[in-house]
Amino acid sequence: MAKIVSWNIAKREEAWRKLQESDADFALLQEANQPPAEVADSVQIDPQAWKTAGTLKRPWRAAVVKLSDSYDIQWLKPKSLEKAKSGDFAVSRLGTIAAGVVKLPSKEPIILVSLYGSWESHHPICKGSRIYADGSVHRLISDLSTFIRNENEHRILAAGDLNLLYGYGERGNSYWKSRYATVFDRLEALGLQFAGPQAPEGGRQADPWPKELPKTSKNVPTYHTTHQSPETASRQLDFVFASKSLIDDVNVRAINNPDEWGPSDHCRIEIELE
Repeated sequence: MAKIVSWNIAKREEAWRKLQESDADFALLQEANQPPAEVADSVQIDPQAWKTAGTLKRPWRAAVVKLSDSYDIQWLKPKSLEKAKSGDFAVSRLGTIAAGVVKLPSKEPIILVSLYGSWESHHPICKGSRIYADGSVHRLISDLSTFIRNENEHRILAAGDLNLLYGYGERGNSYWKSRYATVFDRLEALGLQFAGPQAPEGGRQADPWPKELPKTSKNVPTYHTTHQSPETASRQLDFVFASKSLIDDVNVRAINNPDEWGPSDHCRIEIELE
């Protein structure tokens, strides 16, 4: 069984040390800064620059990290759209996606993908402005499409912080609920099924229950704002998706109990692949 952690570590060095102590085989990280020297010597990381492309200075990125010697991995080098050639792993924004091919004993390889839905702002022509991430996530899905010839043949496990909501809109807004749903619908159409985490097996649910969340929701909080704590976290921003050929062998759980949350504003997502 392969153990994988998906985690937005929020540029925290202490998160790297916690990963080093874990029994996971791989980590799919977001907002990852360069690890401290004592950690870098004991892990293997895809060899990309520690930055995310764009006008903002972002000295961090998505990363795929090998934490154990149980499996081999071949990292896939991303190239910007303007520099990519036919057959390259062309990406819309360097630093928001990382991928590697993992070799499994007696089975076909799988592709591990770390996803980060970076925030964007509306054009000044709009009346008023807000940040949004679904545009970035749709670009990530386009980048992922290079690994998908049809809905049944691929073996992909993709996870990360998408900075959007599942099953509802902000403050009950049906417009944003519909926009967010297009992300999950598009992934489903490509053959990447939503694997969680979801209650009851996928972690504890918010308490008190947020007014904006439908009573029937199985969402589990994976993120807390600066005005919250792990105890009062209420939003799920982190998700896991798996190919149809893998979905029955994937178990997902948010490590979101307050006493095990960890040093980031996001909790770890534990993924077991049978």
